Amino acid sequence: MTDGPDPYKVLQVDSEAEDEVIQAAYRRLAQKYHPDIAPGAEAAARMIAINAAWAILRDPGRRAAHDLARRLVRDADERSTERRRTEPPRPGPEREATRSPHPPESVSGNWTTGRSNAGGGYDPSRMRAPDGFAAAGPPPGDPSGAVLNFGRYAGWSLGEIARRDVEYIEWLDRMPIGRPYREEIDQLLRRAGRRRSATGDETDGRRGLFRRR
Repeated sequence: MTDGPDPYKVLQVDSEAEDEVIQAAYRRLAQKYHPDIAPGAEAAARMIAINAAWAILRDPGRRAAHDLARRLVRDADERSTERRRTEPPRPGPEREATRSPHPPESVSGNWTTGRSNAGGGYDPSRMRAPDGFAAAGPPPGDPSGAVLNFGRYAGWSLGEIARRDVEYIEWLDRMPIGRPYREEIDQLLRRAGRRRSATGDETDGRRGLFRRR
């Protein structure tokens, strides 16, 4: 969806309106807010918005792309609302850690493998899936860290996901697609109590098979 206000609302037309109706609405508003008729900063800003909306809706390709994005957002909002209505809230990462079936894994301080021993039992039915693109709905806010552009949490930051679904973070840690985020994932899993450094870990700077190079 394009940034800014909804062009249909700007031109005061229905999203199903025909091209002739949209064009007539644009002309009516353009005449009303034209600088020669309505001087002033407010009218000028309104005219800019009107022209931007008309540029989208007059072009069949841009209008179709806008309509598709609009439907995706609406569908995601509806799914999110339905989940909140029918399902109890998920516990946060602290409570997830206390009821986890596995203890925190121990890893070297020089850990760079990007692979966790935990999270292998990612269960879509238990994790509110199906895992369709953006199936989790819009992000809840307060983003932290990298933002994913794939999977059910597309558009969410890793920090937002960890607060809601730490097991997804563990699953992502095991997947090749999660390797670019392994440093952030490591920190998130440690904060959630899912990972800790091995006792007696060597930090003398020597390089080994799994040491930072």
